[in-house]
Amino acid sequence: MASAWQTVLSVHQIVVENGDKRTDPWLLVYSPVSVALIFLVYLCVVWAGPRLMKHREPFDLKVFLMVYNFAMVGLSAYMCYEFVVTSWLSNYSFLCQPVDYSTSPLALRMAKACWWFFFSKVIELADTIFFILRKKNSQLTYLHVYHHGFLLFNWWAGIKYVAGGQSFFICLVNAFIHLVMYSYYGLAAIGPHMQKYLWWKRYLTSLQLVQLFLFLLHSGYNLFTECDFPDSMNAAVFGYCSTLIVLFSNFYYQSYLNKKKQK
Repeated sequence: MASAWQTVLSVHQIVVENGDKRTDPWLLVYSPVSVALIFLVYLCVVWAGPRLMKHREPFDLKVFLMVYNFAMVGLSAYMCYEFVVTSWLSNYSFLCQPVDYSTSPLALRMAKACWWFFFSKVIELADTIFFILRKKNSQLTYLHVYHHGFLLFNWWAGIKYVAGGQSFFICLVNAFIHLVMYSYYGLAAIGPHMQKYLWWKRYLTSLQLVQLFLFLLHSGYNLFTECDFPDSMNAAVFGYCSTLIVLFSNFYYQSYLNKKKQK
């Protein structure tokens, strides 16, 4: 047992010591323990929440959801702006862009934008809590929990080791998708009378699939070309996106195509 614990400590030491020294002092970045604890609490909430709400009335979160969703729209817009402007000023390449680990103003600006992107994934765990409090348990799917939960580890690794470089491409595209998505949620939270303006709901999943294919092509391209960006990161993105494409495709089929057939 002692030997196993020593191995764990040694691995942890390697993980924390080989990261980007610029981002180590930032919130939740230095060690994976904090993110792992958040993930465990998240799983406990997913398991216990519906059981605690079983005999309770759903909460009315209309005003809170409007504020939350439009705040997320604002955060997504800010991140899009930072990624576009900083990458433009830094002459970033969309095909292959190594990470600039210097402390130059533009390098630090990009790293901070990446940190906000990582932290936004922590904030977005609240989506699950709102489903539970409103007793929307049908939305607590495997896809939802897998997508939200494992993004924490993906983007913790991103901000810990590759805060910049071609990471900006995924961050930019995903921030834009979330800008659209939270705009939909914010408008939907206003009330049922908004539904006639939200005919584009089904296209949200299509947008998710388009971005996943873009990430698959982007990371796949860099896996098989000479690019000074860690192959391990490209491989992780490629594998994760592959699983999400399968899950989102199944969701799209079950939610729209299969229901259309049944009708």
